[in-house]
Amino acid sequence: MANTNYFSGIVKILENPKEYYGNKQTPLTQFRVELPQKRKSTIASLLVWGNLGRDIKKFYKVNDYILIEGYSSIRLKSTQTGRPNNKKQVCITVIRVYPILLGADRTNTNI
Repeated sequence: MANTNYFSGIVKILENPKEYYGNKQTPLTQFRVELPQKRKSTIASLLVWGNLGRDIKKFYKVNDYILIEGYSSIRLKSTQTGRPNNKKQVCITVIRVYPILLGADRTNTNI
Protein backbone atom coordinates (compact mmCIF):
# COMPACT_ATOMS: atom_id res chain seq x y z
CA MET A 1 0.00 0.00 0.00
CA ALA A 2 1.30 3.49 -0.86
CA ASN A 3 2.18 6.13 1.69
CA THR A 4 -0.50 8.81 1.39
CA ASN A 5 1.30 11.70 3.05
CA TYR A 6 4.22 11.93 0.60
CA PHE A 7 4.57 15.43 -0.87
CA SER A 8 6.36 16.66 -3.97
CA GLY A 9 5.92 20.21 -5.21
CA ILE A 10 7.30 23.64 -5.92
CA VAL A 11 7.36 26.13 -3.05
CA LYS A 12 8.42 29.76 -2.60
CA ILE A 13 10.68 30.57 0.37
CA LEU A 14 9.08 33.27 2.55
CA GLU A 15 11.64 33.72 5.34
CA ASN A 16 15.27 33.03 6.12
CA PRO A 17 15.80 29.53 7.52
CA LYS A 18 16.45 29.30 11.28
CA GLU A 19 18.77 26.60 12.58
CA TYR A 20 18.55 25.02 16.03
CA TYR A 21 19.53 21.73 17.63
CA GLY A 22 16.90 19.13 18.46
CA ASN A 23 18.81 16.79 20.77
CA LYS A 24 21.94 18.94 21.25
CA GLN A 25 23.68 17.15 18.34
CA THR A 26 21.36 17.01 15.34
CA PRO A 27 20.86 20.34 13.54
CA LEU A 28 17.29 21.18 12.53
CA THR A 29 16.38 23.94 10.10
CA GLN A 30 12.88 25.37 10.00
CA PHE A 31 11.28 28.06 7.83
CA ARG A 32 7.98 29.01 6.19
CA VAL A 33 7.16 28.58 2.51
CA GLU A 34 4.24 29.31 0.25
CA LEU A 35 2.59 26.65 -1.89
CA PRO A 36 1.55 28.77 -4.89
CA GLN A 37 -1.82 27.78 -6.27
CA LYS A 38 -4.19 29.30 -8.77
CA ARG A 39 -6.98 30.24 -6.36
CA LYS A 40 -5.60 30.36 -2.84
CA SER A 41 -1.99 30.02 -1.75
CA THR A 42 -1.18 28.00 1.36
CA ILE A 43 1.60 28.68 3.83
CA ALA A 44 3.46 25.67 5.20
CA SER A 45 6.34 25.14 7.58
CA LEU A 46 9.35 23.13 6.37
CA LEU A 47 11.52 21.07 8.72
CA VAL A 48 14.89 19.90 7.41
CA TRP A 49 17.30 17.63 9.31
CA GLY A 50 21.11 17.60 9.27
CA ASN A 51 23.42 18.84 6.55
CA LEU A 52 20.60 19.31 4.02
CA GLY A 53 19.23 22.05 6.26
CA ARG A 54 22.61 23.76 6.42
CA ASP A 55 22.87 23.62 2.61
CA ILE A 56 19.43 25.18 2.24
CA LYS A 57 20.39 27.95 4.66
CA LYS A 58 23.63 28.54 2.77
CA PHE A 59 22.45 28.45 -0.87
CA TYR A 60 18.80 29.60 -0.97
CA LYS A 61 17.32 33.00 -0.17
CA VAL A 62 13.90 34.56 0.34
CA ASN A 63 11.70 34.53 -2.84
CA ASP A 64 13.56 31.56 -4.39
CA TYR A 65 11.44 28.73 -5.79
CA ILE A 66 12.54 25.18 -4.99
CA LEU A 67 11.17 21.73 -5.69
CA ILE A 68 10.91 19.70 -2.50
CA GLU A 69 10.13 16.09 -1.68
CA GLY A 70 9.12 15.02 1.77
CA TYR A 71 6.39 13.90 4.13
CA SER A 72 3.54 16.16 5.16
CA SER A 73 1.69 16.33 8.45
CA ILE A 74 -0.84 18.62 10.10
CA ARG A 75 0.10 20.07 13.49
CA LEU A 76 -1.55 22.44 15.89
CA LYS A 77 -0.09 25.93 15.69
CA SER A 78 1.35 27.15 18.99
CA THR A 79 0.99 30.67 20.30
CA GLN A 80 3.82 32.90 21.52
CA THR A 81 3.40 31.46 25.02
CA GLY A 82 3.94 27.92 23.72
CA ARG A 83 0.37 26.77 24.29
CA PRO A 84 -1.40 25.19 21.30
CA ASN A 85 -4.53 26.83 19.90
CA ASN A 86 -7.13 25.40 17.53
CA LYS A 87 -5.46 26.58 14.31
CA LYS A 88 -3.81 23.89 12.21
CA GLN A 89 -0.59 24.22 10.22
CA VAL A 90 0.84 22.11 7.42
CA CYS A 91 4.35 20.89 8.25
CA ILE A 92 6.56 19.14 5.68
CA THR A 93 9.66 17.18 6.65
CA VAL A 94 11.97 17.60 3.64
CA ILE A 95 14.16 14.78 2.30
CA ARG A 96 15.21 16.23 -1.11
CA VAL A 97 15.56 19.73 -2.57
CA TYR A 98 16.06 20.87 -6.18
CA PRO A 99 16.53 24.51 -7.34
CA ILE A 100 13.86 25.74 -9.77
CA LEU A 101 13.92 29.55 -9.98
CA LEU A 102 16.61 31.45 -8.10
CA GLY A 103 16.96 35.21 -7.72
CA ALA A 104 18.99 37.19 -10.28
CA ASP A 105 21.29 38.79 -7.69
CA ARG A 106 23.53 35.73 -7.38
CA THR A 107 27.20 36.33 -8.13
CA ASN A 108 29.99 33.82 -8.55
CA THR A 109 32.58 34.73 -5.93
CA ASN A 110 34.88 31.79 -6.75
CA ILE A 111 36.43 33.48 -9.82
